Amino acid sequence: MVLTVLIGFKITGFGQTNGIPNRFIDYDGFLTNAAKVAVVRNERRVSEDRFIEMARETDTIVFDARSDDKYERLHVKGARHLSFPEITEAELAKMFPSKATRILIYCNNNFLNAPNTFATKAPAASLNIHTFNTLYNYGYTNVHELGPLIDIRNSRLQFEGTQVKKP
Repeated sequence: MVLTVLIGFKITGFGQTNGIPNRFIDYDGFLTNAAKVAVVRNERRVSEDRFIEMARETDTIVFDARSDDKYERLHVKGARHLSFPEITEAELAKMFPSKATRILIYCNNNFLNAPNTFATKAPAASLNIHTFNTLYNYGYTNVHELGPLIDIRNSRLQFEGTQVKKP
């Protein structure tokens, strides 16, 4: 009985367990790719200093996928922006010259003490995780992620936006 249930579960997959098909939603593919991406992502998380160093190099794009509002308020200086819900193959092609472009990502969960601009998400819902997976699923495999949690008041990164404190 248990073997039959397990085999049936594997055959039907996670994406259509209740029998409602949708060819534009592939949860099994998501889970398969997420497992592959986990290995790559683990190797591509970088320190703040390395992130800054890489951002200065030619053919590297710093990418911010937070909401339009949060991006406008405060973002890493020079970051290009596309709100996560707007990500499509066509929009990414406008943003990045090729799928081999080195992309540096960061998100809300990289910064402390800026709740109006970098509101902390639940750890498993961190935008870094979704952005890394999404870029990889679209074929962008040269992605690197800012790894540490940084107090924005002590960050060596430069920021710009409407909420940058002017001297």
